[in-house]
Amino acid sequence: MNPLLLTDGYKVDHRRQYPAGTTLVYSNWTPRKSRIEDIKEVVFFGLQYFIKKYIMQEFDQQFFKQPKDVVIKKYARRINNYLGENQVGTRHLEDLHDLGYIPMVFKALPEGVSVPVRVPMFTMYNTLPEFFWLTNYFETLLSAVVWMPCTSATIAKQYRIILDKYAAETSSIPGFVDWQGHDFSMRGMAGIEAALMSAAGHLLSFTGTDTIPAIDFLENYYNADAEKELIGGSVSATEHSVMCMGTDTGEYDTFKRLITDIYPKGIVSIVSDTWDLWKVLTDYLPRLKDEILSRDGKVVVRPDSGDPVDILCGNPAGKDQNERKGVVELLWDVFGGTVNGKGYKELSPKIGAIYGDSITLERAAQICERLKLKGFASTNVVLGIGSFTYQYNTRDTFGFAMKATYGEVNGEGREIFKDPITDDGTKKSAKGLMQIIRNDSGKYQLKDQCSWAEEKSGELKEIFRDGKLLVDDSLQEIRKRVR
Repeated sequence: MNPLLLTDGYKVDHRRQYPAGTTLVYSNWTPRKSRIEDIKEVVFFGLQYFIKKYIMQEFDQQFFKQPKDVVIKKYARRINNYLGENQVGTRHLEDLHDLGYIPMVFKALPEGVSVPVRVPMFTMYNTLPEFFWLTNYFETLLSAVVWMPCTSATIAKQYRIILDKYAAETSSIPGFVDWQGHDFSMRGMAGIEAALMSAAGHLLSFTGTDTIPAIDFLENYYNADAEKELIGGSVSATEHSVMCMGTDTGEYDTFKRLITDIYPKGIVSIVSDTWDLWKVLTDYLPRLKDEILSRDGKVVVRPDSGDPVDILCGNPAGKDQNERKGVVELLWDVFGGTVNGKGYKELSPKIGAIYGDSITLERAAQICERLKLKGFASTNVVLGIGSFTYQYNTRDTFGFAMKATYGEVNGEGREIFKDPITDDGTKKSAKGLMQIIRNDSGKYQLKDQCSWAEEKSGELKEIFRDGKLLVDDSLQEIRKRVR
């Protein structure tokens, strides 16, 4: 599709609505508020993908390299049968096609940094006066692509903060946190591109993922190399169809075959709640104790239903001893382990647990705290983070918006802004040209109503100009900034 059609319908005629003599439109991308308690900063991630994929690749292949008469005819057909009689015209698009590149500047903070709410992450403006209309024409496409990787990267970092905190307090293996948050979200996301962008954001803070194509995404757009670095990984695991096919009367045999025949070594995760989780923990696994302890590897038990906090940590109000103890304590009863230097129990490295259903930030913290209160290290469990976390969000989760704050008309600069009297302050914009500085505590801070000289200094750096990418970050660099 011609990428100029990847926009909201009202955008197509804004060119004629700007004042006569307009030559420049200067806009910014800003998270304006947080709807998640305790998150006051948002991770910046995804602009490099947007520029490579759309501003460069899609425009090159689907616009500039297409015959001009063909691409313009298709555009006109779409707009004419969409708007009916109109005066949108195509001359401005023909001029862009003749130019052969996108005449824009993007200035941005480094991807991976945490940006306080109401501080812009990047700005953009046109470099040729006749293409002033192009800046905000990109708003829809840019917004649709960039809000999700920023949002998922921010939420993943919050999981990381929680898990790091408890690992530091209770565990002898804090490095295990790299694997403790595992992405299970792909099947529940709003399409494949959403799944990839979100999963890439997750991989800034963790290495565990079941979203295989996110690895290709990071190799293609963020200079990663799976042969030289760990981008993401997982382990062999079963699903309910596998367990069901072995029948409920043959479940023990299924466990034994998986542990001794199919996977005699390495890590294998076995979904364990197909029928009776407690029977698995108190009957099957004790019978398989010798085989599990003698394996060169680890067997991971995966409960998949119920309240994850109670299932893993025990429910004090449970109807029997098994429910009151929970998965981790029952595994300890069978397989034991060690008490680390911090005084917390760590299960034998031959056995573990993962829970991957309906995990939230609140539940992650509750699981770690409840384990701590019972005397267990937080790293005894892995948490599968799914679409309940990564898909139940919108652009408004962090109030993302792209807004123009400066323009030039007949050579004269105009500081522009919005401040709706009916709003609570969320939609009040900055004004004029922008400079991002660091305050005394090292946090990013906005200085608006700047001169061009001030705008050219500060923390925002040119990353794209006139069809050329000037900064090409790697996953490794971005992960360092996130962490």
